[in-house]
Amino acid sequence: MATKLFARRRDGRIEVRLNDVGRGVVREVFAHVLAGERDPEHEWHLSLNPPINPSDDDDDPLSTLARQSETASNAELAFMTLQEQYLTDSEAWAWLSTLQVALRSTAVANGILSDEKLESASPELLDGIHILQQFLFDLAGCF
Repeated sequence: MATKLFARRRDGRIEVRLNDVGRGVVREVFAHVLAGERDPEHEWHLSLNPPINPSDDDDDPLSTLARQSETASNAELAFMTLQEQYLTDSEAWAWLSTLQVALRSTAVANGILSDEKLESASPELLDGIHILQQFLFDLAGCF
């Protein structure tokens, strides 16, 4: 049986059971989300900051600003807690949200918008996607 990467403790905290390599992967992913938020030249910037469509009520400027602020604050909190052995629920939620954003941004940046595109992706890209999915599934299981 595989070891869980995250585990809910009796005291309510979530234990992070990632080794140095796993933390390195998470560090890189969180850094990409932060860079995508801040740098308009970053490959993830457009997926994190899509253009506003005035005909879509959910995409008005105030909603967009709120979404961007939430993403940035979650990514910042996730990045700040990278070395923690235990996470509170809000910290774990920040990790989960940031990992979800990273997975979506990876898919968008690589044009993986269908099962066919996923099947034709490079082995390296598929490995990265599967790693992100495993982190997400294990962490989501703690909630």
